[in-house]
Amino acid sequence: MTALRTLRADLAAAAPQMYDDLAELVGVESPSSDVHALARCADVVAALGARSLGAAPERIVIGDRPHLRWRFGAAPARVVLVGHYDTVWPLGTLARWPFAIDGDRATGPGVVDMKGGLVVLFHALAAIGDLDGVTVLVNADEELGSPTSTALIEDTARGAAGALVLEGSSHGRLKTARKGIAHYSVRITGRASHAGNAPHRGVNAGVELAHQVLRIAALGDPGRGTTVTPTNSVAGTTSNTVPAAARLSVDVRSFEQAELQRVDAALRGLTPVLPGAQVDVEPGPARPALPASASAELFALAQRLFEELTGAPAVGEAVGGGSDGNLTAGVGVRTLDGLGAIGGNAHAEGEWIQLSSLPERAALVGALAARIGRER
Repeated sequence: MTALRTLRADLAAAAPQMYDDLAELVGVESPSSDVHALARCADVVAALGARSLGAAPERIVIGDRPHLRWRFGAAPARVVLVGHYDTVWPLGTLARWPFAIDGDRATGPGVVDMKGGLVVLFHALAAIGDLDGVTVLVNADEELGSPTSTALIEDTARGAAGALVLEGSSHGRLKTARKGIAHYSVRITGRASHAGNAPHRGVNAGVELAHQVLRIAALGDPGRGTTVTPTNSVAGTTSNTVPAAARLSVDVRSFEQAELQRVDAALRGLTPVLPGAQVDVEPGPARPALPASASAELFALAQRLFEELTGAPAVGEAVGGGSDGNLTAGVGVRTLDGLGAIGGNAHAEGEWIQLSSLPERAALVGALAARIGRER
């Protein structure tokens, strides 16, 4: 039996403990917006990591949010494993939708995004034993765009030979490319007036908003995979007043950094259509693209290892959603994403994972972590 198949057998034997650990993690709610809930979940993640890795983490609190980091060996790391424990689910969700197992399927809030990935991460490293050069970073605000942890992720990953991101996987596919993301807030200032007695004296921010929505939507380029999506908007205060103000959120995504820069320049250059209106554009959270070139070498390594582990080919995909893998790739680190549990319905009712995928994915992650930085 090869070392890889021994690794897989060891992790298959650990499957019952993996299921117990998953139940424990999902059983502690951790919505991104609740710092007290995050602190409670951080304690559980830290304890699981300590049991698995034989060491307690650094607890790095930024803006009241506790991020956890384990470092083995001198910096920079040989390989960085990245995960998050915050979820999109509000407190109280467990009361109506508790963690449950039905055959090979487990459901519960955050089970695939990404508490299952944390179970894979810790068991993978526990199984390989030799952690020299390994760093683990688990953050508390990925679902918000990692506003407090971006610099921490970039500084931790910088100089590493590779980064493995434990986001969930649809149909077992690895994430080989992700679109870059940029968010904007467009604020429109008009002038209020009575809608019945003097509408002509007003400057209708709602009408200006309509003009700008059409302009903004036209900035997308489907042929290049660039999407520019006006999302939530609001205008006005009462039904009989010309709106004095309006606001619009814009979501921009592209695989090409040059496209993100093109759209950024166009948004910043927006001018009003109505006389007397004012348009201000404020950039928000952003992540660079994770290009296929950043994952190519690690994906090739994963294909070889997966073939030996399972006898089946590994499949990759490019996706529009972002992750912290965008950040590690953005600082020049080879990055492979989608290494967490296989499942689906992330961010939606009925979120689930395939339990039998946990030991299989852990074997792949462990094999990668053992080899990255040592390939030659």
